[in-house]
Amino acid sequence: MNDKLKRTTILNISYINTNFTHFLKIIQARINNRENTFIATVNPEIAYYAHQNPKYQSIINDADFVTPDGIGIIKAAQIIHQPIQSRITGFDVFKAILAWGSQNHKSAYFAGAKPNVIADLKAVLKDEYPGIKISGIRDGYFQDNQVVADEINATHPDMVFLALGSPKQEEFIHQYRHINNGLWIGLGGSFDVLSGNTQRAPQFWINHHLEWLYRLLKEPSRLPRIMVIPKYLKLVRKSK
Repeated sequence: MNDKLKRTTILNISYINTNFTHFLKIIQARINNRENTFIATVNPEIAYYAHQNPKYQSIINDADFVTPDGIGIIKAAQIIHQPIQSRITGFDVFKAILAWGSQNHKSAYFAGAKPNVIADLKAVLKDEYPGIKISGIRDGYFQDNQVVADEINATHPDMVFLALGSPKQEEFIHQYRHINNGLWIGLGGSFDVLSGNTQRAPQFWINHHLEWLYRLLKEPSRLPRIMVIPKYLKLVRKSK
C-alpha cells in the first residue's frame, strides 16, 4: 500500500482521498516501474456486499488503492465528517490510462464482457488507442481461470484490465496478481461503455451527481441495485 496518499476509512474499507490528476500520476509511475499494483474501484453496491462478506472485504483491503467510485461513497464520507476530495471512477481511470498507455506504447491484456462487446472494443482500441500493444483480449465467458492466468503470465503485459463484474474480478486479481508485475484493475461494465454498447450519462448528469438516476431511467431493471445505496448509507450512519 502507498502510504503517501491520504485515506478515509468507511465501514472498514480504506479509500484514497486525493484528486484524479494526482492519482493518475502515481499509477503511471508505478506502471513505468513495473510495480505490482491492484486497484479496486468500489461503489456503494460493492461496499455493501463487502460489509456482508468479510472474505471479500479482505480482498478489497488487500488492494494497493481503493477508489471512491460512486457518489454514495462521497456522501458516506460526508456523513462521518471525513470528506473525500473527489469521486474517482474506474471508467475514468480506464480511459486515462489507455490514452497515456497508447502514447507510451504500453502493453495491455483485456478480459471480460460479452463476445460482441469484445469485437467492438477491438475496433475502438485500434482506432482510438493505436499505441496500445494488445497482449491478449477475450470475453468473460471462460470456464478456466488458469487458462487466462497462463496467458497473462506468458505475455507479461504492463496493464491487466478485467471486466468480469464484482466480486469475480477482484477475486481473480487477488489470486493471480503475483504472476505479473504491472497494473491490475477490475472495471465492471467499462468495456461495454468504451465499446459503445452502453451509453454513459451525459456530462450534465455526472456533474450534478445524477449518473445513477440517468442509468436507472435507461435501465429500470437496475432499481434493486440502486436501492442498495440507501441501505449502505444507513449502515454508515449507524457506524458513526
